[in-house]
Amino acid sequence: MLLERTIRQLDIGPLPPARAQELGQLGYMQWLGALPGGAEYRGEARRAHAMAAPLIHRSPALGVFCDLLSLSMTVPPGPLPLCLPVLRRRGGARARRAAR
Repeated sequence: MLLERTIRQLDIGPLPPARAQELGQLGYMQWLGALPGGAEYRGEARRAHAMAAPLIHRSPALGVFCDLLSLSMTVPPGPLPLCLPVLRRRGGARARRAAR
């Protein structure tokens, strides 16, 4: 259920590369944090990749999400390029209204 929500949140169309990277990383962390404790990681990652991969042509953020899933399944495992977004003002309510 949360996987579908994460995919919907990331499937927002074209984005600047930096923003797509930021959102894709956040989506991966959201998905990872929602996995049950006893879940088999590789199976869950394959399932997530299979659901998201057909949509990457519409959203670069989903491409980043899929890339992170693929990287996380490599053998031997290595560190993933994850970081939290830089805190900054994004315009608040005025920017949201202008975007409509």
